[in-house]
Amino acid sequence: MLAAIQFPGLQPEIFSITVFGTELALRWYALAYICGIALGWWLVARMMKRPALWRGGAPMAPKKAEDLLTWMVLGVILGGRLGYVLFYQWDYYRENLGEIAAVWQGGMSFHGGFLGVVLGVVGFSLANKAPMLKVGDAVATVAPIGIFFGRLANFVNAELWGRPTTLPWGVIFPGPAAQDCAAEFGALCARHPSQLYEAGLEGLLLGAVLFWGVWRRGWLRTPGKAIGVFLLGYGLSRVIVEGFRQADAQFITPDNPWGHVWRLGQDAEAFGLTMGQVLSLPMVALGVLVLLLVRRRA
Repeated sequence: MLAAIQFPGLQPEIFSITVFGTELALRWYALAYICGIALGWWLVARMMKRPALWRGGAPMAPKKAEDLLTWMVLGVILGGRLGYVLFYQWDYYRENLGEIAAVWQGGMSFHGGFLGVVLGVVGFSLANKAPMLKVGDAVATVAPIGIFFGRLANFVNAELWGRPTTLPWGVIFPGPAAQDCAAEFGALCARHPSQLYEAGLEGLLLGAVLFWGVWRRGWLRTPGKAIGVFLLGYGLSRVIVEGFRQADAQFITPDNPWGHVWRLGQDAEAFGLTMGQVLSLPMVALGVLVLLLVRRRA
């Protein structure tokens, strides 16, 4: 008997209703986005009401948090979708360009969403003549909230599962994960619940560090510090968890070590790097660079 945890009977849809012949559904993934964005907006507005947290005052009026929210939503959705298309599935979408906009079919990339948010911060700051580093610090502080809810939704959807394991907390995932086990081992297998590992590291732990630093240590008084900590913390967390997560089907090979980022070879384990690690290591380096620059300016 396999000593593991059976995946709970969770469905991607919370509920669905039919209106005039059209089925409308609320999915856990959508709820995760809603909760993450709503809580992030609320906390950013609260930070703007605390000028003492900042050197020289808050970067914008509290009511401007609503405008920032719009930029962030667009950045997450557009960047996340385009990142998934370019980084992970370009071979498919270049032959099916009409499906790129079909976000309801699934397929979002954190790193693409991250780049979208960066552009959103830049665009908002320029449009509102707000100090860019301060705005970025506010966004970085609340970002782990959305990451936490998003990873929980990944678990509920039984997607982005981990590698096979014999550990007692391994989970027997249904659907494609079970099919992969059957194809490789001829039977069911348990997998690391890597989605929960990511929720804990990238969401809870990183969020706790940032909140402690902002509210207890005055990090917002040093522009760029929260950004640096987020970049370093997320990058390291993702590199670690990728060791337990089933590798994505994009990779590096000796024949193509520096190829296009959306198609990096033929082996998921080439050089011991997964696509997630390839995309996260620059975040680690950038986080260290930002913190060094901030320290020199302090």
